[in-house]
Amino acid sequence: MQRIFRTCIAPLALALCAIGAHAQEAAQYYRGKTLTFVVGFAVANGYDSYSRAVARHIGKHLPGNPQAVVQNMQGAASIIAANHIYNIAPKDGTVLGMVDQAMALTQVLGSPQLRADVTRFNWIGRISDNASVLYAWHTAPVQNIKEAFDKELIVSSPGENSRILFTFMQNQLGVKFRILTGYKGPNEARLAMEQGEVHGMAQPFPVLRSEKPDWLRDRKVNLLLQVAVDAHADLKGVPVVTDLARNDEEKMLIELVAGNSRIGRALLSPPGQPHERIADLRKAFMATMEDEGFKGDIAKLGLDLNPMSGEELQRFVTKSADIAPDLAARLRKLTGHKE
Repeated sequence: MQRIFRTCIAPLALALCAIGAHAQEAAQYYRGKTLTFVVGFAVANGYDSYSRAVARHIGKHLPGNPQAVVQNMQGAASIIAANHIYNIAPKDGTVLGMVDQAMALTQVLGSPQLRADVTRFNWIGRISDNASVLYAWHTAPVQNIKEAFDKELIVSSPGENSRILFTFMQNQLGVKFRILTGYKGPNEARLAMEQGEVHGMAQPFPVLRSEKPDWLRDRKVNLLLQVAVDAHADLKGVPVVTDLARNDEEKMLIELVAGNSRIGRALLSPPGQPHERIADLRKAFMATMEDEGFKGDIAKLGLDLNPMSGEELQRFVTKSADIAPDLAARLRKLTGHKE
């Protein structure tokens, strides 16, 4: 009996020793270091708010409890940040980043500016999917999405994600959008809407609900369409973009273009890092998602929380970027991509 007991306990003891040794090594590695969160957007943007919330808490869930700082690196719809993380940032487990959720689609469309392969990033985890909504000012000529097939709706597009989707809806579905770009961010775009320069825009619904609750309360805006593939629980009665599909093929195309809403607000890290560093970051990320302080911060910001593990996210991003060349060429045409 003693021999059997020793035979059973030995492998367990070895495994526990290995775990303990790794934790000690990781603590020594991260102690005194600083995590840098590279955010491809301006301060107070939704991407920035999510990143800062994670940065405030993730260090306590990593061995050695490193501090964290946020570096905003906006430009080219966050392609500048993506290129930096991929090609320049240290590959040592000290850099995390958040870029536009449409980066996989941007790669499929063949953007010459993008010097990265999204499938080779180490995806750490998703904080929440993106329940984005297209809304219009109450005086706009379009009061619901059906009217946008007959009347022109001037929409602002401060980001690449909305430009791609609006152009696709215009070319494939026949929605009468006039798309205005050049706005530096959602605040500038919302001001343009208030001043009558544009009729509407798209934003994550939690951000709109948090930053402009009076617009919703006083019916200053009409919610026209959920520009995501998954319906939001608080947007009952607002059609989802896939509802506009007239056949199975159109639904498939819409899901390819709008499917990046499932990537949402997600963290990544440079390629080419030691496996154990990525494992530590992913474990710390998921622990942060359960952290009461973090969840309290998200609640105060009025943002959604719908996490996805890094492993699952990695698989989804890889699948999103794996599109046949002929279909990618068709999408380039429909989204107005310039070679």
